Amino acid sequence: MYAVIETGSKQYKVAKDDIIFIEKLEAKESGAVKLDKVLLVKEGNSVHVGTPYLKGSHVNCEVLGIVRDDKIIAYKYKKRKSEKKKIGHRQNLLKLKIKSIEIN
Repeated sequence: MYAVIETGSKQYKVAKDDIIFIEKLEAKESGAVKLDKVLLVKEGNSVHVGTPYLKGSHVNCEVLGIVRDDKIIAYKYKKRKSEKKKIGHRQNLLKLKIKSIEIN
């Protein structure tokens, strides 16, 4: 059984006991999160598809911690102007473990 969920304008395919990294949500360091934007659930041979979301369905997750992603470097340059700019960015991510997928 697996599900396709949406969070942070991104879609993730998740199954029970998977560990995923999503953009940081308002969650405590050691708590639980319920993701209710479920797009699709495949259970055995049956597939449940939402329009756009499945009503009453959600994915229960456990928060394992807050981590930082790798640094992304953006380098801006204009020729013949002696103009250079180097910018770095690290995104805060939430590490989640999928506990259960519940469909209605």
